[in-house]
Amino acid sequence: MLGKINRQKDFFDSYVYENLLPESHILLDIKEKVDFSFVEEELKDLYDAANGRPSYPPEVLFKMLFLEFYYNLSDVEVVRQCQVNILYRYFIGLSIHDPIPDDSTLVVFRARCGKERFERLFDRVVEKCKEKGLLRGRVKVVDATSIEGDVAIPNTVNLLRQGRRVIIKRITKTYPQKEEELSEYFTKERLHQKPKPNELKEEIFRTREFVEKLRGRFDGEIEELLDWLEELYQPDRTEAKICSFIDTDCRHGVKSARRMFSGYKAHIALDESEIVTSFDLLQGNQNEGSQLCQLLEKEEVKGIKAEAVVADALYDSASNREDIHRKGMKAYIPFRRKNKQAKGFVYDSQSDSLICPQAVRSKEIKNPQGRGKFYNFPVEICKGCTFKCQAFKGDRSRIYISDDYRLKLQNDDEFYPQAMELRKIIERKFGEAKKWHGLWRARYRGKWRVAIQGLMTFLVLNVKRMVRLLKDGQKLHPLET
Repeated sequence: MLGKINRQKDFFDSYVYENLLPESHILLDIKEKVDFSFVEEELKDLYDAANGRPSYPPEVLFKMLFLEFYYNLSDVEVVRQCQVNILYRYFIGLSIHDPIPDDSTLVVFRARCGKERFERLFDRVVEKCKEKGLLRGRVKVVDATSIEGDVAIPNTVNLLRQGRRVIIKRITKTYPQKEEELSEYFTKERLHQKPKPNELKEEIFRTREFVEKLRGRFDGEIEELLDWLEELYQPDRTEAKICSFIDTDCRHGVKSARRMFSGYKAHIALDESEIVTSFDLLQGNQNEGSQLCQLLEKEEVKGIKAEAVVADALYDSASNREDIHRKGMKAYIPFRRKNKQAKGFVYDSQSDSLICPQAVRSKEIKNPQGRGKFYNFPVEICKGCTFKCQAFKGDRSRIYISDDYRLKLQNDDEFYPQAMELRKIIERKFGEAKKWHGLWRARYRGKWRVAIQGLMTFLVLNVKRMVRLLKDGQKLHPLET
């Protein structure tokens, strides 16, 4: 049965809170300015309205998780703090006499809500920011950052052993009689030891035999695990191969040319006010540049509009630019490869023409080539031109511009340099999430659980930012004029 918060405090509670709470604190500001009653609205259908024992109020449990992600605490630590810390107890809405939920209750609460409910709670906070007029709506900055998985990455030999061990444990949990039959494939050695040179060939042979023996005998999860295990010893390995059987959603990713990681990516859209408006969790091997459309669709569903999208060169693609323009926004995205031939040229979208650095406008367009056009210039003028733009060759003077590059030139306006400066605010947001709220590493295992971590982390950051903006009277960004 759904439990309710007791809003009426007795004399003893009032006396304790009035005399022991600090005069000013960020948690007091949050409690005053943010109404968390939406939590009960979003979660009440998960509880029986009339039957069963009264549950802990969902708002209390949510606020405990809020504190957990705000101060980067574990379930056990946040429970302990709520028992001894008067400020924490006051923030979550309990009286001095009320019992504190234990850590297992928080685990059950997260599982009951799941990723979908936490995403709805995240969206409600964004909606509140929108209602209070905190979203600037000028540009939205898009980027992704890595999250290290909560796993130790074994080498191939130990990964094969780990896979067999996990599969055998899953099978014998349901069919205990199979333990003796599969015991020869169960490796008891520690999985962090360095393998000998000849062990890889032996483990591949043993694993292939293990997979062939179990194929078709079990359905669902076991078959999926066998597929992943088989992929490990195939000669044509893919980049999407599993990197741990402890967290089967974890994948290898690349931070830069020399830095790799294993885990996930937090993909976000950030308003110029530094409020995160949308979040997606990607696996480590996914390219965030190919996921931009999905993120922008979330923004569209929530009715969050902007004049432009700002991103780094990883998002540079014709499909991304076309999708952004289709939604009525400009695309401030640098090119990964520069078009040296068109350097210094300006595109006039009204007349669909190019203007060269010497202020000469192109003539009529001829010979469209697939996803681009040739822009012709007067040969007699280009012949005597001293500016080496590579347009004049032999008896022709023309430049080929792809549709993608034409969109880039169309957005190359006076605001472009300022947009590139604004892009840096998302790096600051990622730094805050990782340094102070623990997003540098996954707390949990499994994509849906790590997604909850990401949603709660950025929800906390949004509440912090909202309170700060309301308290400071919505101070403008230093780059905004």
